[in-house]
Amino acid sequence: MSKKALASVKDKVRTMCRQDTNLPLEVLLHRLNRVLRGWTAYFRFGVSHATFRYLRHFVWQRVIKWLRRKFRRSTWKDLRRRYCGGRWWPVTDEVRLFDPARVKTVRYLYRGTKIPAPWPSTG
Repeated sequence: MSKKALASVKDKVRTMCRQDTNLPLEVLLHRLNRVLRGWTAYFRFGVSHATFRYLRHFVWQRVIKWLRRKFRRSTWKDLRRRYCGGRWWPVTDEVRLFDPARVKTVRYLYRGTKIPAPWPSTG
């Protein structure tokens, strides 16, 4: 996985979370979920599980910072109770933040003798 690809999705998440805090949490989660699902579906082939775990942490931090900016007077305990369902992951009645770390990665299959050789076989 390239660092440019990870940087591009991080930039998208940053800009979405930097935008207007007047939006409801559901709208932000819908937008983030769309980007994260597409990105993880594209990069799930190969060795990308560690990157997905890193992305999970990064997105969680950004959404929590967005919530703290939106509700400045609320305590951390109150934010968790109201917007994380009493747990740690942001969720509303309709939408749950997509978790990139739960995407199953598929490693490249070993093709061995199925790869055609450019030279004729002897024997």
